[in-house]
Amino acid sequence: MSVLLILTISFGLVSFNKDDRNFEIVKNLDIFYTLFRELNSYYVDETDPGKLIKTGIDAMLESLDPYTTYIPESEMDNFNFMTTGEYAGIGAMITKEGDYVVISEPYEGFPAQKAGLKAGDKLLEINGKSIVGKTTKEASDILKGPANTTIKVKIERPGAKKPLTIEITREKIQINPVPWYGMVDDETGYIILNNFTQGCSQSVKKAFIDLRDNKGAKKMILDLRGNPGGLLDEAVKIANLFLPSGTEVVSTHGKVKQWDKVYRANREPIDTIMPLAVLVSRGSASASEIVSGSLQDMDRAVLIGQRTFGKGLVQTTRNLSYNAKLKVTTAKYYIPSGRCIQAVDYSHRNEDGSVGLVPDSLIREFKTKNGRPVFDGGGISPDIKVEPVKYGNITYALVIQQVFFDYATQFALEHSSISPVSKFEITDDTYNKFKQYVLNRKDFRYESKTLEMFEDAEKAAKKEGYYKSAVKQFEELQKLLKPDVNKDLDLFSKEVKEMLGIEIAKRYYYQKGGIQYGLKDDKDLNRAKAIFNNMDEYYGILNGTVPSHAGDRRSMKN
Repeated sequence: MSVLLILTISFGLVSFNKDDRNFEIVKNLDIFYTLFRELNSYYVDETDPGKLIKTGIDAMLESLDPYTTYIPESEMDNFNFMTTGEYAGIGAMITKEGDYVVISEPYEGFPAQKAGLKAGDKLLEINGKSIVGKTTKEASDILKGPANTTIKVKIERPGAKKPLTIEITREKIQINPVPWYGMVDDETGYIILNNFTQGCSQSVKKAFIDLRDNKGAKKMILDLRGNPGGLLDEAVKIANLFLPSGTEVVSTHGKVKQWDKVYRANREPIDTIMPLAVLVSRGSASASEIVSGSLQDMDRAVLIGQRTFGKGLVQTTRNLSYNAKLKVTTAKYYIPSGRCIQAVDYSHRNEDGSVGLVPDSLIREFKTKNGRPVFDGGGISPDIKVEPVKYGNITYALVIQQVFFDYATQFALEHSSISPVSKFEITDDTYNKFKQYVLNRKDFRYESKTLEMFEDAEKAAKKEGYYKSAVKQFEELQKLLKPDVNKDLDLFSKEVKEMLGIEIAKRYYYQKGGIQYGLKDDKDLNRAKAIFNNMDEYYGILNGTVPSHAGDRRSMKN
């Protein structure tokens, strides 16, 4: 068979396959259209066409991965906020408490705080219309609006005899991606980055230069814990702050080869020498993993904390008709060593539709610049692993039921000021008052999973006839397992005091105060400071002469 004939046959197969695929697309779109038409014409009850289509689109995209999403015009404001950190409104976080929408945190320096709104204020009316019973989304939509417009809010304030009406002028709100930075000891600077919104690299750069040039920082900690990611370009710019110009930071590869790209540091860095530690956690994802992974691959920083989330997918936004958008996964990204850290394999689903982690058999070893082993397929493993804090059930119950929040509101009514955050502590007297507050709350529910499982076993024993022969033992075990609020408030007093201190500090020093208080006994931060006090260990990890968890394959599945 001649080469020409082989090429002709191959081209014919390609054309056939392409035509066949196009036919399948047209056929199924026609089926969908006719089904939708018949459904809207003959379904027994009235249907909402827009809602039906949105449900269908969401279900279709959900079958691919969690990051490919449809954004209708009505949700564009929220989408823009996620990418830019900007919106127009009053500048406050809100929460739901019973039938009321409550101010949980006014942002310092923004309209809500300047107008006098406080955490704990219950919203009664906005512009004369009742807000009681509304969801937080409904309230948020009303509070937002064009900059320089005014709204009147009627609030119920704890301790006030009658409702207050406050007029607030909306402003353009730009959430600072670096909510706090400062010195954590005489030589160590600390920068926390919450998200990768537009311009965040400039905020990190400004903080770094201030700490180095004005505060005397000789070592630096970048905190990416819980940072879910954001803009890829901003991740490249932040890595570029610490990597030499020309260094590869990340590359992307997908179906459309014309879109494949290598992202390099294209500017002069601000510092390539200062000892650098990066704090990461299970909540560090996407752009956070690009920054931490590239700095690890180039042996520029020591990573401390827990294995990261493992999101190695890149999304691109495509315009749709009627001002809607599609955020679609178009590529995977690869950090300098060549590894892709995507942990979940969405392309191979189980029979029930569930997805699993990349199997051990497919995990491969790569090398950092200095030859240290690192692995793909499961997030970024830190060089120094720190076990995550595990809180007691009592602490979770106090957080979920907003007991810390409510007590802090009461505390703020009784105390006009507190000491600076660096000196403020939860005294025994304050803690005893908090304990009494909790014990007196009739609506506080405290249960344990162990007791729930025991009660299930008790029911099974009664059903199967074993209970009567062991009634006494069942009763004694039930007493033993029954949660004791007073006992557990003593047993877990350290962590409860920490959470209470954070909430109270926020009432006087806002978000910055809560962050600073939370860093007082932070395990990851303390480990970073400890390694800076042992520079032989620090450089040994980067040079590969001191073992690290980054090269421990077993840490991939922790």
